[in-house]
Amino acid sequence: MTGSGKTEVYFEALAETLRKGKQVLILLPEIALTASFLDRFEARFGARPGEWHSDLPPRMREKVWRQTAEGAIRVVAGARSALFLPFEDLGLIVVDEEHDTAYKQEDRVFYNARDMAVVRARIGGFPAVLASATPSVESQVNALAGRYQRIHLPGRFAEAALPSLKTIDLRRRPPARGGFLSPVLLSEMEKTVGRGEQALLFLNRRGYAPLTLCRVCGHRFQCPNCSSWLVEHRFRGRLMCHHCGHAEPVPEACPECGTLDHLVACGPGVERIAEEVEQHFPEKRTIILSSDMAGGVKRLRLELEAVANGEADIIIGTQLVAKGHNFPMMTLVGVVDADIGLANGDPRAAERTFQLLAQVTGRAGRTGLASKGLIQTYQPAHPVMQAIVSGEADAFYEREITEREKSRLPPFGRLAAVIISADNRGDAEAHARGLRGAAPAGRSISVLGPAEAPLSLVRGRYRFRLLVHGSRADDIQAYLREMLENGPRQRGSVRVQLDIDPQSFL
Repeated sequence: MTGSGKTEVYFEALAETLRKGKQVLILLPEIALTASFLDRFEARFGARPGEWHSDLPPRMREKVWRQTAEGAIRVVAGARSALFLPFEDLGLIVVDEEHDTAYKQEDRVFYNARDMAVVRARIGGFPAVLASATPSVESQVNALAGRYQRIHLPGRFAEAALPSLKTIDLRRRPPARGGFLSPVLLSEMEKTVGRGEQALLFLNRRGYAPLTLCRVCGHRFQCPNCSSWLVEHRFRGRLMCHHCGHAEPVPEACPECGTLDHLVACGPGVERIAEEVEQHFPEKRTIILSSDMAGGVKRLRLELEAVANGEADIIIGTQLVAKGHNFPMMTLVGVVDADIGLANGDPRAAERTFQLLAQVTGRAGRTGLASKGLIQTYQPAHPVMQAIVSGEADAFYEREITEREKSRLPPFGRLAAVIISADNRGDAEAHARGLRGAAPAGRSISVLGPAEAPLSLVRGRYRFRLLVHGSRADDIQAYLREMLENGPRQRGSVRVQLDIDPQSFL
């Protein structure tokens, strides 16, 4: 449960490990979370832990690496790469928010830091603590099967009440023309900020609008290097690709037909929601919390601190706001579009949407003030929405586990993605077909594809995917090894990547 005091529980385990003279590693999903966590750690233990993440200067990284190896640093708090630090005598690993997808590395070397933390703890003969209010289905199954010991915290710290959660059916209470906030949500926001309390609006879309097109000829702005639309960032006056980083100025005229002043933004991002909020509440202080705002991590940390100190009335944020923050004055959370995560073919879509909505609505009422969570959706009867509103997490997990078991999906089966990319589409497709033809026959393992990836072009490389599916008992690594050995050799720009237990299907 959000706000139940999980951090204090594993702080006790940490203290006991330090009393035994051993080192501790605490993994956190986002470097932006690290600052508030370090302050909380220092208040509890009287000193700050070592810090490890990609934003550290090289000389500081070298110092932390060396002192960890020498045993001078007793506790390290950091991102997933901290798992590979050379600890002298590691005695405990804590994976905070263990369900978070940020623990999966999907660039160059594929690995899941949560799973590797469990493996490292088992090899070293010491405990690993996986902490989450919304655990992954894999961890839930392991706990139910007795492979993990489960510690359940059924209530919030200091008996603070959970927020009262309701759905807003957008078919019945739609926003005004040109807007994205229902009158029901706007009314509650007015009451909340009128009492001097804070309101949070959550939308998991960065920028101003996910698509820009010309109203005259229909031209859509697409990334030249990727098969994705360019996202308008109005504050910067740029159109940007969130996959390769390509950016270009927003033009005055359509590059296709040359018409002036006829470009239109389609759909909302957090910047567009902020614009709508400022129209309704011009006197209130508004902050956008998004990972790509100007100023980077330092500015983000300052703004998170400002929100916690009550220096903003209305906060508009992406999934960053769902990651363990404690905002004492926040009593209203509004989810602008709860259906976003359900509109894809990801087998974990329902689980991830449930986790995200539960985490973000859990930001409200953590200090005991009466609080509300309002969820805008076109699917109020969807099992995920019903589970969130009813608070019946166990029923949701039971249903999700049953569905996974029927389909032999993880953790009851095994999946592996084979991603083939090349500078030329024909080369990528030919190599993918060659690998498919080399797949060993007559086994219980099945191969789906090859199919063009949903994101078929990324950073100028064309992509095809194979999905290998087997049971828990199957040796999927040996199967993949045989497929690669018997398949065509990699030539030219062709590159093959293997992703065991993929978290992304793009």
